[in-house]
Amino acid sequence: MENWNFDEIIDRRGTYCEKYNFQDRPEDTLSLWVADMDFRVCPSVTKALCQRVEHGVYGYSSPGEEYYEALLGWFSSRFGWKAEKEWVVHTPGVVYALNTAVRSLTEPNDAVLILPPVYRPFFNVVQNNGRKLVESPLVEKEGVYQVNFEDFERKIVENSVKMFILCSPHNPVGRVWKRDELEQMAQICLRHNVLVISDEIHADFTYPGQQHIPFISISEQAAQHCIVCTAPSKTFNLAGLQCSNIFIPNPEIRAAFRGELSRQGFEFPNVMGILACQAAYTEGGPWLDDLLQYLEGNLEFVRSYLRENLPCVRLIEPQGTYLIWLDFHGLGLNAEQLEDLVSNKARLWLDDGLIFGKEGELFERVNIAAPRSILRQALDRLAEAVAHIPHRDS
Repeated sequence: MENWNFDEIIDRRGTYCEKYNFQDRPEDTLSLWVADMDFRVCPSVTKALCQRVEHGVYGYSSPGEEYYEALLGWFSSRFGWKAEKEWVVHTPGVVYALNTAVRSLTEPNDAVLILPPVYRPFFNVVQNNGRKLVESPLVEKEGVYQVNFEDFERKIVENSVKMFILCSPHNPVGRVWKRDELEQMAQICLRHNVLVISDEIHADFTYPGQQHIPFISISEQAAQHCIVCTAPSKTFNLAGLQCSNIFIPNPEIRAAFRGELSRQGFEFPNVMGILACQAAYTEGGPWLDDLLQYLEGNLEFVRSYLRENLPCVRLIEPQGTYLIWLDFHGLGLNAEQLEDLVSNKARLWLDDGLIFGKEGELFERVNIAAPRSILRQALDRLAEAVAHIPHRDS
C-alpha cells in the first residue's frame, strides 16, 4: 500500500457524522451499521477539495468535459461498458434518484416490485409515493440467495407491475448477479413492459471470482428500458458530498426523469461532489485496489473468528459489498432478545435484519469497512455476550 493506512483509527465523533453522533446509546458503543467507511478518502480527492477551498469561491457549478471523461472512463476500464455522456443525469444521491424515478415514471397506485430482504429505502420510495408495493422474496439455497423467477413473473402478471427496482450487487445479502440471472430478469420485464431501475452503487465492491455486470449492458433492449443508478459515494467514501450519476439511455425516459427533477427544483450539483468524483475516478484506482484487498482480509478475519469462536452465528458468504449478512437463528433467541443481546449486552450498533423486510428476522447486517482492530473488538464483545446467554447449550 502507498500513502494510506486502513488500520488507522479515526475519531469521527463531533464531525456531524450520523454513524456516531446521533445515537441514544452508551458512549462506548461500536458502530458497524450505516454504509459508509471509517477510512480516509484517497489523497487525490483530498488534494482536489483543498485546492478548491484555497480558491475560495463556491458558486453555481456544473461538470465539465474532464468530469465526463473520468466518469465514462471509469466504467469502461472497470466494467468494459461504454456509456454516452448524454445518458448522464445528476442527482444528489441514489435514493433521491429512486424517488424521482418512481414519481416520474409511474402513476399513483401503480405496482412496483422489489426483492426482499433488501435495502430499506426501497420500501419507502414505493410506499411514500403512493404506489403499491409488491414483494418477491429471495430464496436462500445452501447459503446463496436466488431469485424465485416463477414467483417473480407471477407477481408481475397478477399485480400489473409497472416498475422493478433491482439492487445490484444486492444489499444486504451480498449477491453479485450472474449474467444469466440478469438476462432472465430483463426478458421477463421486457415481456411485460416493466421498467427496471437498477441501484448499482456497490458495483465496485466484488470479491475474487465475482464480476459485476451493469444491467444496462445486458442488451440494447434492456438498455432502452432501464435506469442505472451509480455514485462514487460508497466506493470512495463520499456520501456527504451529494453526487450521483444516473444513466438513462432512452431519451423519452430521460426527459420524464429530468422533468421531475425540475419540478423538485434540483438544478446544480454540489461543486465539491463534482471535484471529488472527478478526482476519484481519475486517480483513485490504486487506492481502491488496495482497499479491496484490505476488505478481503477483513472478511477472512470475520469468517475465521466466527468459525473458531461463534460457530452458532452463520455468515452468508458475500460475493460483493462491504456489508455482511449474519444469521443468528442458531442462538435460539427471538427477535427482541437478539436486539437486546446486540445493542445492550454487546454494546454494538448493527442493522437489525428486520429493517430489510420480514425475511431478515434474526439476521444482522454488519459493515466491515472499518479498521480490523475495531472488528476484533466488536466480535470479542459479541462472543462474550453470547457466552452469557442463560441456559444455552454449547
